[in-house]
Amino acid sequence: MVSMKDVAKMCGVSVATVSKVLNDYSDIGEETKKKVREAAEQAGYFPNSSARALKTKRTYNLGVLFVDDARSGLTHDFFAGVLEAFKGKAESCGYDITFTTGRSGNRTMSYYEHCRYRGVDGVVVACVDFYKDSVQELIRSELPVVTIDHVFDNCPAVLSDNISGMHELVSYVCRMGHRKIAYIHGADSSVSRNRISSFYQTLDECGIEIPDAYVRESGYRDTAAAEKYTRELLDLPEPPTCILYPDDFAALGGIKAIRERGLRIPGDISIAGYDGIRLSQELSPKLTTVRQDTAAIGVSAAEKLIDMIEQPRRTSIEHLAIPGTLLTGESIGYAAGR
Repeated sequence: MVSMKDVAKMCGVSVATVSKVLNDYSDIGEETKKKVREAAEQAGYFPNSSARALKTKRTYNLGVLFVDDARSGLTHDFFAGVLEAFKGKAESCGYDITFTTGRSGNRTMSYYEHCRYRGVDGVVVACVDFYKDSVQELIRSELPVVTIDHVFDNCPAVLSDNISGMHELVSYVCRMGHRKIAYIHGADSSVSRNRISSFYQTLDECGIEIPDAYVRESGYRDTAAAEKYTRELLDLPEPPTCILYPDDFAALGGIKAIRERGLRIPGDISIAGYDGIRLSQELSPKLTTVRQDTAAIGVSAAEKLIDMIEQPRRTSIEHLAIPGTLLTGESIGYAAGR
């Protein structure tokens, strides 16, 4: 294994100089930095992580707390995209990733205890019950924490702009002449509350009032529930002309129910999803949806967390809202009688 001493001999400099270059000290000239870095790369030198941790007081390891109630894990299209981007940015900055589960072998511990056990420098928290005691303990701890799609006053958050996304979607549906618009929304969360609020506000702006029966609560990514509620909506004495679903995956359940009735999309009824997953644009007709910018969310979360670790005094508590993009697709048609 190549050592720092070997790199120093190759460059004709001291071990201390090599150490300063590899730790990016400012008192070393650019020419020397370039020579040392090139030599280290050619020799295949990698600093020992334990030694680096002792010197820098950091492990260069970021925790990821991701607990999906639907048990879809990393097949969850939205969060898989976010975490892939988070991982890529973290690795480009020299950090590794550890998933925080609250378990080590047969031992159960809190999320905070697990983070301390693994020695992570900071944690990104996504897709959990944010009000669970063990999550609250982590949020209130001394560890740097960034949340995704949920806001706490005391830590930074990176969010998809669900308010503007829903506003753009509902506005488009209204422009297509629909006034009987149903919404099967996700289970209670800050994401759901923002989308529901924006849904009603946009209807108000368009001068539209809908009956309470048009709004149903389902789970995210729950095709069975979406199918059930779609049937119920179609059975109403005055059914909607357009149904919005909590996410693109759940919309598959709605599509099944609609086609079982022999109805055409969008000829007989229009539908829209949310998320903009790849599958949504492979369907026939292509699904109208809002594509969330998972790459920007993941990269921003990694940048913010690393800033908190490396520059704690200069990092502000801010909540970044990342805009999405309306994909008009082909599943919203003009309402009859427009």
